[in-house]
Amino acid sequence: MIILKYSLAIFCLLLTGCSFFSSQKEKENPALTEYEYTTDDMQSGEESATVLPPAPKRSAMALYMDSLGLVNVADLDSSLVVKLMYTQADNFTGEVLYDNLTEAYLHPDAAYALIEAQKALKELQPSYSLIIYDAARPMSVQKKMWNVVKGTSKYKYVSNPNRGGGLHNYGLAVDISIQDSLGQPLPMGTQVDHLGVEAHITNENELVHSGKMSETERQNRILLRKVMKEAGFRALPSEWWHFNFCSRDVARQKYKLIP
Repeated sequence: MIILKYSLAIFCLLLTGCSFFSSQKEKENPALTEYEYTTDDMQSGEESATVLPPAPKRSAMALYMDSLGLVNVADLDSSLVVKLMYTQADNFTGEVLYDNLTEAYLHPDAAYALIEAQKALKELQPSYSLIIYDAARPMSVQKKMWNVVKGTSKYKYVSNPNRGGGLHNYGLAVDISIQDSLGQPLPMGTQVDHLGVEAHITNENELVHSGKMSETERQNRILLRKVMKEAGFRALPSEWWHFNFCSRDVARQKYKLIP
C-alpha cells in the first residue's frame, strides 16, 4: 500500500514535470501555429523569364550579302546609323533601287575600318554618330542605276557597269555623313547626292566666301574627312559624302565584285 502511494506520488511529479518543460519549450519557441500557405509563398515552377523579341529576319538580299562574306556593319557596332537612300525614290535617280535591302554591308576590310572611324568620331564628339546612306552595292543594282541615268546629264555621276563598275560594287566605298545627338544630320552645305559644284570638296573656301556654304558647314565636312581619313578612307573630290577604302586598281587586284 505504501509502495502504491509512493508510486502514485512519483507519477504525479513526472506528469507535472513534463507539463512544465513543455510549457517552457513553447515559451522559448513561439507557438508553432498552423501556417496557411498562399500562392505568394510558393515559387512558381514557371519562372517569369525575360522574353527577348525575336531577331529581325534578314531580307533575301541581306542573306545574299552574308553568303558572299560581306559584313553587316551594324552587327559590328550598333551605334552606327543606317538609312540607305536608295530604298526610297527620294534620291538623284528618282527610283527605288533597293527592293529588299535595308542593311549596310561592306567588305570586312572596309567594315572594320569604318568601326575605327566611328570610334574616332566618338572620341571627339561622344554624342555624334556616323550615318550611312549607301555601302556595298551589287552589280545587279549598279546596272539598274545605270539604265536610269544613261542618256542624261547624270550619267557622269554613275560608274558604268560595263566598264567594271565602281568601289561600291566591291563593298569598298561608303556614302556617309554625321548625325548629331538629336538624330539630325549635320549641315554639310548640300544634301547627300547633290549633283553640282557645291558638293565638291576642292573649292570649299570659295563656296564659303561666295555665301554658298557657311563656315560651320565647312567645319562639319572637315570633321567627317578627319575621322574617315584616320580610319584609312579617301574622300571623293566631287562628292563630300563619298569615301573609298582603296583605289580601283587595288580593288581589281585584291577583291571580288559583288555580282
